[in-house]
Amino acid sequence: QVQLVESGGGLVQVGGSLRLSCAASGGTFRFTDMGWFRQAPGKEREFVAGISWSGRGTYYADSVKGRFTISRDNAKSTVYLQMNSLKPEDTAVYYCAARSDGTAVGGRISDRLYEYNDWGQGTQVTVSS
Repeated sequence: QVQLVESGGGLVQVGGSLRLSCAASGGTFRFTDMGWFRQAPGKEREFVAGISWSGRGTYYADSVKGRFTISRDNAKSTVYLQMNSLKPEDTAVYYCAARSDGTAVGGRISDRLYEYNDWGQGTQVTVSS
């Protein structure tokens, strides 16, 4: 089991940038696929971006492609989400999640909530117009 703690959320104006971080402890982070999800008020939690255990593979939701970048530093057990050109519709609580049986065992980067084993507590991102 991996413990996850997100940070870096806040209030930003339209067009601005934020970088979220997710620090992991416990488990075997190095062989764990990581994902970022978000949940806006009154909406279901949705996939934002995922990264393979090695960092060589990434996958993005269409709504953030070209604006957001997911990366990881296995030496620091941390995954990042760089968010640029932010829009009001990006306002949500952002969660990081870990999946232990992903690309390290021959699978693919998943965009499905139920395939992720561990979750952080979330960090609020608010984009003001």
